[in-house]
Amino acid sequence: FIKINQRQMKKINTSIKGLFIIKGKRFLDKRGFFRELLVEKIIKKKLIFHVVSKTKKNFLRGLHLQLNKSQGKYISVVKGKIFDVAVDCRKKSPTFGKYYKIILSEKNCTSIYMPPGFAHGLVGLDNENIVVYHCTQYRDKRSETGIKWNDKDINIRWPIKKPKISSKDSKNISFKNFANL
Repeated sequence: FIKINQRQMKKINTSIKGLFIIKGKRFLDKRGFFRELLVEKIIKKKLIFHVVSKTKKNFLRGLHLQLNKSQGKYISVVKGKIFDVAVDCRKKSPTFGKYYKIILSEKNCTSIYMPPGFAHGLVGLDNENIVVYHCTQYRDKRSETGIKWNDKDINIRWPIKKPKISSKDSKNISFKNFANL
């Protein structure tokens, strides 16, 4: 039995207001490993909708957000490694249009929380990448939108030049068009 306490998770603020990182620990033994993903008491957010996605290597998802019922998202990787991006799409924010990037993996035990009003994207770096999302709102398919992954106004420096993307994501709008919604 492994005793769990709050010191095993460290909250780290970023330069973007409301966006933070949680650095956890992985406990290894002969059976495998044990890791905490989320302690709501530490992040101080109510998360009601939980989903998992599997992304193959070099596939890019995003940049996704909901216009109505905007979701705060707490994101962790339980298998593999991803390059994760959060874009501030809060129109009154001083960091509107700025992005934060981070590597999340099962080995580094790092998670990210992005508050409502952020677009989210990721690219798979390992052959198999399993990502767990904990969200503050349920999915609202009618209000989903997306911003182009390679939008020149945001200018994200992705780790691969030609990612594979879905036909849905290939139709995402420019950041300028989003700003005018």
